[in-house]
Amino acid sequence: MDLKLTVSDDVRVLAPGFTYVAIEAHDLVNGPSTEASSALLDDAARRLAVRLAGRAPHEDPHMAAWREVYAGFGSKPSRTRNSAEALAKRALSEAGLPRINLLVDLYNAISVAHLVPVGGEDTDRIQGGMRLLRATGDEDFVTVAGGEETVEHPDAGEVVWCDEAGVTCRRWNWRQGPRTRLTEETTSGLFLLETLAPMPVAEAEAAGAELAELLEKFSPGARIEAGAAVSVSQA
Repeated sequence: MDLKLTVSDDVRVLAPGFTYVAIEAHDLVNGPSTEASSALLDDAARRLAVRLAGRAPHEDPHMAAWREVYAGFGSKPSRTRNSAEALAKRALSEAGLPRINLLVDLYNAISVAHLVPVGGEDTDRIQGGMRLLRATGDEDFVTVAGGEETVEHPDAGEVVWCDEAGVTCRRWNWRQGPRTRLTEETTSGLFLLETLAPMPVAEAEAAGAELAELLEKFSPGARIEAGAAVSVSQA
């Protein structure tokens, strides 16, 4: 895998059950959402409903584990939900899941169907490697508020993903910055599936394999490299 990912020791201590699966893809074809990607999102919502069997998303053991970790670095999990719980809540609402663009639809469908946080980054916009660490509070997070670009700073101790230019995602996987997000012009992407115990590693890898298959299906000829699950307790 071309892009280097590192997890800091203080994150390992906070979440010793953290495991991730990374998929790097090149020569992708993106564009507006399609009927096919919309159908995948609808199917993912149905799979989620079966998985939860009437429970709320936060009652799922995997989502409960994420809430515990969020609380561990000072974020109120009922206010700042991990990305999978937030998507699941939308999937079960009358409004349903948003349609963003083709590539985002694909990874959102996997996130909802498997109840696992999944992110996508445009690797052509990433500067250097990606690091998961606990912030000092001085790092820059460039976002957009009220149509204007603005710079925020994470809370001290908050878990963030960073590259050499600054924070790419706040509160682990809560809010991605616009600089590295997947747009309709994206041709190279990093897709990251993030899990905690008690989700089995085999299920994380199965979700990653399903995403890799979807990327191949919707971008014929793309070069896709799916890594094995990496557990921070073993890395």
